[in-house]
Amino acid sequence: MSPTTFHRLYRVSAWYDLLITWPYMTPLTLGLFWSGMNGAHAATGLPPLPDLNAYAVLFANFFGSVVIIWSVVRLRLNDPQLARYDALGRWLFSAWMLNAVLNGASPLIWGFIIIELTFAVLQSLPVWEPTQVPAT
Repeated sequence: MSPTTFHRLYRVSAWYDLLITWPYMTPLTLGLFWSGMNGAHAATGLPPLPDLNAYAVLFANFFGSVVIIWSVVRLRLNDPQLARYDALGRWLFSAWMLNAVLNGASPLIWGFIIIELTFAVLQSLPVWEPTQVPAT
């Protein structure tokens, strides 16, 4: 992958994280998001999601806060080396989401797993510097 393509990719992944994760950052936005997910479940014939308890809200808010900060750091520092660390996080998140789905979590999570794995693979690929042409 070219450095330019890699640069665009890790910036897109950071923007994706901001877009997807901000609802988890506060109890209010998480409640609205959870209600929307329940609507998606109802529309697709899936059973309702469980109620959020204080621990679920706490850990979802931790997750949302950390991922939002990590996304902003990647965008502000604009350092492609951070994409390698991000790839590792995506491999781990994918494993935990797969574990959740295999243990009864919403099948809608498969959509997130596919996106996470795609970014994990792409951000794990080698970056090839263009070869320098000797001056004549």
